[in-house]
This record gives sequence, structure tokens and C-alpha cells, in this order.
Amino acid sequence: MTPSVADILIEALPYIRRFSGMTIVIKYGGHAMVDEDLKEAFARDVTLMKFIGLNPVVVHGGGPQINSVLDRMGIRPRFVRGMRLTDAATMDVVEMVLGGKVNKAIVAQVNRQGGRAVGLSGKDGGLIMANKLQIVYQEDDTKPPEIIDPGLVGEVTRINPEIIQTLTSQGFIPIIAPVGAGEAGETFNINADLVAGRIAGALSAGRLMLLTDVDGVMDASGNLISSIDSRTVRRMIHDGEISGGMIPKIEYGLKALADGVQKVQIINGAKRHALLLELFTDQGIGTEVTL
Repeated sequence: MTPSVADILIEALPYIRRFSGMTIVIKYGGHAMVDEDLKEAFARDVTLMKFIGLNPVVVHGGGPQINSVLDRMGIRPRFVRGMRLTDAATMDVVEMVLGGKVNKAIVAQVNRQGGRAVGLSGKDGGLIMANKLQIVYQEDDTKPPEIIDPGLVGEVTRINPEIIQTLTSQGFIPIIAPVGAGEAGETFNINADLVAGRIAGALSAGRLMLLTDVDGVMDASGNLISSIDSRTVRRMIHDGEISGGMIPKIEYGLKALADGVQKVQIINGAKRHALLLELFTDQGIGTEVTL
């Protein structure tokens, strides 16, 4: 039998009660940021979360949008081992697109749904302080280490969450572009998953939700794992069962857990209302990672 609207609301009630007042940090990226229907559904989800007493904080990516602008400007994106090389010209575009076009579009979408969204860059209020990322890569023990200079790519040194706390306490929804500031005023492009994890830790968030283009963590047979602990995750990485782009997401999630976040949830943002289905239903739709 198909559940009625009342059945769905009753199922959600204990979760709404449990999460009331909780800070939920959401990394927003992937297909959910380019499909118009999904963008509208995401904005509705975030607005509803705020109205029923949660405190959503959104950190967004914007890789495809950056590439599109670079292409129109005749600047060819360059990547080394999956990392965008960010020279000064590329950094100008990154900051313009992330902190301007993409950020303000998300703000407008949430506000159209009745929310009170405010756009921030990590440079606002000293929110995200960063250093230049140093990368030493060694393929195996038989080869010398390779030093990779990614340019103006940063790693987070400090999160100053006061501006977020002030906004959420006044009923606003912070929408954050993952651009950080160096001690000398430099601007750094920073991985959005990393920023979301560090902000979640600084806020002692109840949940860190990572929207991806896959359903979550899969077992060796390709079945979704609904709940997994950090020890099992590390074994699966060691055994090669978790690989590719899922590894850094998991590692950032584990760091967030170590910093005091209660749970990390990896979900498929290509599913409409993914946030609500994960938070407010008994089964959820993704993978929950715990210590």
C-alpha cells in the first residue's frame, strides 16, 4: 500500500523532534547543482529544514560552472592527479564564479522558496583562513617522490565560525563559497568537501551531509551500505573496496567526526528531496558514517 501524506508526516515526526535546533552542514555539489528541477528541490528542502527548527549551513562547489567561464575566456583548465591547477588568472575566475555567480544564484533560489539565505565567501569575517597546499606524491617505493605545485590551492588552517553562528541565530541560512584567505591576504581555492567538513567540526554540527552523484558507499557486491563505522571504512580503503573520488570524501568525513560531528551522511543529490529522505525517513537513502 502506498503511504498517505499523513503516514509520511507521522514517520518524520520523531526525526523532526530529534533534530530540532541541530546544526546540519550540507556540501552541495554535483548533478544537483546543474539540473533545474533538482536545484529547486534542494532550495525547498533547505528552507523547510529551517522552518521546522533545524539550522542548515550550505557549502557549495561549482566546478562545471568554473570550467564553462574559463572556456569562454579562452583559459584551458589544467588538472594534475584530479586537482585543479589554480594560477592567478584562474583564481580570479574561481572567486568570481564561486563567490559571485554560483553563490548568489543559490541564495536567490532559497529566498524564492521563502527562506532567508545570506551568501558568504570564506574571506568574509575571516571565516576560512588557509595556507598554500603542499603536495608530495609518491606512486610507490621504487619511484622518487613528486612535488606538485597546484598554485593558489589552499588547505584550511582555521575556521572562525562566529559569523555563521550569528546568522543562524537570527534565522538566516548561510550559503558559503569555499574560498579562503591567507595570512598575507592571498586568496585560495579550497576543496568544498574539505571546507564543509572543517566548518561542521568548528560548529560541532550534528550532521555533515555530503551530496554526491552516487548513492553512497557500496560493498564488494555493489550493494549500498546504509551504516558503517570508521574502522570498517578504513579497512575497505586499505583493501581497495573504496576507491577513487570517494576516498577524499570519506577522509574529510572522518576528520569531521574526530572534530566532534555526530554523523556523516553521504547521499545521492541527484534524487529529488534527498536531504529530507535521508533525515526524516526510517530507512534513509544513503550511507551513514559514524566513529
